[in-house]
This record gives sequence, C-alpha cells and structure tokens, in this order.
Amino acid sequence: MMEMFEPGSEFAAGCDLADELAGFRSKFHFPEDENGRELVYFTGNSLGLQPKSTREFVDRELEDWKRLAVEGHESARHPWMPYHEFLTEKMARVVGALPIETVVMNALTVNLHLLFVSFYRPSKERFKILIEADAFPSDRYAVESQIKFHGFDPSEALVLVGAREGEDTVRGEDVLEAIETHGESLALVFLGGVNYLTGQFFPVGEITAAAHQTGALAGFDLAHAAGNVPLELHDWNVDFAAWCSYKYLNSGPGGVAGAFVHERHKEDFSLPRFAGWWGHEKTTRFLMGPEYVPIPGAEGWQLSNPPILQMAALMASLDVFDEAGMLRLREKSEKLTGYLEWLVGNVGSERISIVTPKEPERRGCQLSIRVSGADKNLFHALRKRNIIADWRQPDIIRVAPVPLYNSFSDCHRFYEALSDELSK
Repeated sequence: MMEMFEPGSEFAAGCDLADELAGFRSKFHFPEDENGRELVYFTGNSLGLQPKSTREFVDRELEDWKRLAVEGHESARHPWMPYHEFLTEKMARVVGALPIETVVMNALTVNLHLLFVSFYRPSKERFKILIEADAFPSDRYAVESQIKFHGFDPSEALVLVGAREGEDTVRGEDVLEAIETHGESLALVFLGGVNYLTGQFFPVGEITAAAHQTGALAGFDLAHAAGNVPLELHDWNVDFAAWCSYKYLNSGPGGVAGAFVHERHKEDFSLPRFAGWWGHEKTTRFLMGPEYVPIPGAEGWQLSNPPILQMAALMASLDVFDEAGMLRLREKSEKLTGYLEWLVGNVGSERISIVTPKEPERRGCQLSIRVSGADKNLFHALRKRNIIADWRQPDIIRVAPVPLYNSFSDCHRFYEALSDELSK
C-alpha cells in the first residue's frame, strides 16, 4: 500500500477530493481554535465527535416529554416503551450479528458482569479465565472480581497472555498455544477485540474456535472494535460480547452500551442470570407477576427500562453508520491509516516508532506512536498546534484517523506539526 502515497499537501487534498465518503465529515461538529479553525481531532478512540443530527434526535424526545409526559411511553413519535428496539437492527449490522443476538443497554462493564454471570460457570476442574496481560484495566478488575466471587484465587485462575520480550503486540499463535495449554482447566477466553493501547486487532473467529475446541467459552470486549473494524460475531460463533458506544459509535460521553449473545443461547433459560423486569417476556411484563419469564435472545439480559435521551443520541449516530456502511468505512480506514503510517515513517526521527501492527488486517484505525525518552512534552507541543491526540503512560501517543469524519488533509496537518516539533 505504501507505494500509493506521495509527499505534499496537494496529494492529501487530491485524496480528499476522490474520497466518496468525504461528505460525511460535514455531518459532525469539530472543536475549533480561538480563530474558528477546525482542530485536527484524532481521538475518536476515546470520544467520538457529535453528529450534527444529535440535537434534533434528543430535542424530539425532550419535546415529546414536555408535550406528553407519561403518555410518551406509548404515544411519542418514537414510543419510549420499545425504544431500544429502534436501534437493534442497525447496531446488529455494525457488529455482524442477528437482531435477536443484539441489545442496547446499560454501560460496558455492567454488561460484562451480567454476561459473566451466565457464561463464567467455573467448576473445580474448569475454572480459569484467559485474558490479555495488557487488557484495559477495567476488564482485569471485572475478571478478577468474578473469579473471587466464585471463591477462586486469581493467582491460580487468571491466565495472562502478553507480548514476547522485546515485542509490543501479542502473537496470535501465543494466544492459541495458551488456550491449548490450559484447555482442560479453561472455562472462558475473554479478550479485547482491539487492544486499547496498541491498536492490535485480534483474530476473533480463530480464537473463538480454539476456545470451543477445548470446551471453553469465548467472550470479547469490543470497546475499541465496534464501529472501527469489520465484525462478524454471529458467523465467528462468539458466545458473548459487549461494547461501549461513545468511542467510534459517537453516542456522547457515557453513552449507552451494547451486548451480544449468540442465538444458540437464545432459549437456554437454564443459564443463570441476574434478572430485571425489562428482560421479562413483553406481553406479560405488566401483569406484574412474581415469576420471571425471560425474553428469548439478548433482550433477556436486560434489567431496566431504557435511558431514552442517551438512546436518542445513539440513534442519530447509527443512522449515519447505516448510510455509510461498515465495508466502505473499512476500505477508507485502511487507506487513511496507511497514509498516516507512511507520513509518520517519513518524519525520519529516531525518537518515534509505531507499535501498532503494520498489517491492515491486524489493526483498526488507531496508530500508537512510541516516543523515546518521553516526558509528554511532544504531546503538549502537538496540542498547542491544534492537534488533539491521546497520551497513555508511559510513552505512547495514540492517534486515530476515523474514516467517518477524518480526512487525508488531517493526516498531513498532523505530519507537518510532528515533523516541525521533532526538528526543534
């Protein structure tokens, strides 16, 4: 792919002119400097930009609340009672799932705990959980707490797979080897679809198949994968997954999350679960009976009625995703991220290196740049030049050219600022 690229801002401008998705940029609000110039925003991996349609979607629900009060549950333009259902099909398309396998609810780690209740069922013989050594801290906290809740010792039950000495990312064969090594005692394989620090995209389908072959289940945290990389959760036979929506899915700070449960579990009501009334079978929910009857499929893991204003914001964003399509977004993402990688490689400084895998199929749109001798000065200098990136201790600047709203010219502006600061 590298031979496709040329130096100079004219090349970037030409790529933007030829980009069939370029028009989606105008659908988002960008932060601006004091002179009204758009900042280069490369932090969609932490918080996505606001779609311009979000205000309309949220205002509609505020107006219906004002107009109808409690009757909005049935009479709002999008009735609140079944509101989460309006998001299901579009969210399912983003993650490669069937509608019955998909639900929008809660927050990410809440969903993970609810799913662990059902899918981490340890025994004396099979009790271990395999995770990344450098998993997002919240995932490790959640896993260790589940292990302790079941009366096991994390020092014995937690299997960590990390990068080899001198390497930055985890080799796929090392994950598969660890699954095989611990197979008879392994209850669950639980990984991030895309690692938050390095941007590595794991082979989810291959890992799931290996887990199942040993008798373990497979679940994934897709916080950095949903809306970023193509996912086929149904076809990959994943048991369960959860993701947030405020990163690449642009639903706003603390936006409502999503969950996936494969359809083969849809009517397995023997699975233990924490129950709440919104997971109760819909036609009899309001009979207020004492017996809990779960809805088949992922909806049966719901607890509470949906947060309408948060879901309205997510609906606005999912409309944009549905218009753009994940395959077209992925095609642009590979070129856009490849261009930024090429530019960074042409800076010619020994202070920086990219730790994200080079192969497009092993990464999403994030590039993680290591800064030798890091003291965060370079990061601060870039911010003063209107570049919003992200710092992760001890020495990583994360930049994410998001295909929905970032441009090739954004990449070139970043390159110019980085080159200039490193030359000082």
